Amino acid sequence: MDEIEIKPMTNKDILAVVDIDKKSYSQPWGVNEFFREVNYNRFGKYFVAELNNVIVGYIGSWFLSDLIHITTVAVHPDFRRRGIGEKLMNYILDIGKKENCRLCVLEVRVSNERAINLYKKLGFEIDKIKKGYYPDNREDAYYMVKDLRASQSL
Repeated sequence: MDEIEIKPMTNKDILAVVDIDKKSYSQPWGVNEFFREVNYNRFGKYFVAELNNVIVGYIGSWFLSDLIHITTVAVHPDFRRRGIGEKLMNYILDIGKKENCRLCVLEVRVSNERAINLYKKLGFEIDKIKKGYYPDNREDAYYMVKDLRASQSL
């Protein structure tokens, strides 16, 4: 199988990322949101996954002191179930460990079993439920946490 390459998201990647976002979420981000994150958010770290020079996934995060907040992650529907999402997550977690981050957190729809299972596999635990978190349908979110210090000794 061809190798997935992960690299920093640039302005030229944004249209492909927005396309994946629209295919993945009921409330996708637009060009302006990704442009702001990539160019102006000093806490933001955004990456794309490429396969044969085609963007097939992406991940966004905020590095806030010793905390990483995963803001968004998605894989193009045609490329799901190939380990790309897991590779993107591990990429961010590895950066966090190198930068001595203490925790990684994220929110996920309570109905998104596939994502929840991936996060649990990666060592995330459900910390609490955020009631009515998603504005489109008022669905609850699991607030999931991973202690990065615990996994550094493995």
